[in-house]
Amino acid sequence: MRTATLDIGNTAVKYGYFEGSELRYRATGQTLAEVLALVQLHQPAHAIVASVAEPTTDWAAALRPLVPGQLLELAPATTPLPLRNGYATPHTLGADRLAAAVGAAWLHPNQDILVIDAGTAIKCDFVEGGHTFRGGSIGPGLRLRFQALHTFTGRLPLLEVPNAPSVAVPLIGDDTQSAIRSGVLNGAAAEVNGLIDTYRAQYPGLAVLLTGGDAGFFQPRLKGYIFAIPELVLLGLHRILVHNVEN
Repeated sequence: MRTATLDIGNTAVKYGYFEGSELRYRATGQTLAEVLALVQLHQPAHAIVASVAEPTTDWAAALRPLVPGQLLELAPATTPLPLRNGYATPHTLGADRLAAAVGAAWLHPNQDILVIDAGTAIKCDFVEGGHTFRGGSIGPGLRLRFQALHTFTGRLPLLEVPNAPSVAVPLIGDDTQSAIRSGVLNGAAAEVNGLIDTYRAQYPGLAVLLTGGDAGFFQPRLKGYIFAIPELVLLGLHRILVHNVEN
């Protein structure tokens, strides 16, 4: 089965093309025209569109003439899923959080899983026993933290996330910029490590999966064994699409 997956995020659009269960091609930062060109090139039989940033209607309408089979617009409250959605308000649940949970459950069946999606927001979501999405936490991502310090103070400069994820961040900043970097970057890493420790204390044997645009920053700074899976949301979208095509 050839499938195309489209994840429309707050900062970028991600495209994936699958043959069977294998992700054969992925791209980030795509415009609608570029996505349509890729779909024409790959000729998927089915496609799925998910968005946290804008309605999926226009994207789906543009894809419709190019997709002969099922074209699914992911709606967390109503789309049939290969796992149970235990979120109290599924109509408010972000499609990316749900797709990442589905991908995690497929990779780690019958296991408790913590999914850390580090992007515009830092989302930590729990999948119980590999079969039930329970929810988790949402906090500001690295760029939002830098922006908040600049926007809501009078004199603090706006800094950027380091281009090199492995760059050393000193604990003690000896000027304003290095103090901001220490507070934002070390603080975020400590926050996520604290959440992981809390989950592991309650759920022994927990699998921890890391994804998102800032995963490269967090991976060397998180304690214990962490699985870094950049394509987790695309994988989850693919599994949701396959579930709907086959059922």
